[in-house]
Amino acid sequence: MPASAGPHGAAGAKVREHLLDLLTPVVEGAGYDLDDVAVTNAGRRSLVRVVVDADGGIDLDAVAEVSRLVSDRLDAEADGVGAVRLLAGAYTLEVTSPGVDRPLTEPRHWRRAVGRLVAVDVRGKPVTGRVKQAGDLGVTLDVAGSAREVAYADLGRGKVQVEFNRVEGD
Repeated sequence: MPASAGPHGAAGAKVREHLLDLLTPVVEGAGYDLDDVAVTNAGRRSLVRVVVDADGGIDLDAVAEVSRLVSDRLDAEADGVGAVRLLAGAYTLEVTSPGVDRPLTEPRHWRRAVGRLVAVDVRGKPVTGRVKQAGDLGVTLDVAGSAREVAYADLGRGKVQVEFNRVEGD
């Protein structure tokens, strides 16, 4: 999910950054990664969308746990001068996992895409291959049957390709 500046330009970006700072320790303390926070207008309310992930994915029980923790933290923040006041009143909280269309931009995203077919620019040239391994320095892609090691610095934003007819073991 792309970063959102929020409903009010620079003010929305400030709210988003404040929420990221506020919620990252809460989400990480529960054992998950905070991928993004987006604030958008939803009528008279603001919609606060919190995107969380973990190795192996995130299930509904984890979403419920994170939702409760984030809600508690936002409620505690509402008593002070912080992000919730900057949201200008009522808000709706949505906790979700990233979709298949989330760009692969961080090493953890690539690690979670092992085994998946991806499209990515490598040094400015489009490449489609299967992620075989993701390590500390880069990834190994299987491109047309050949292993190709690529440093993270040489990768553009990757995108997982949806496969409907993949045979297991491909």
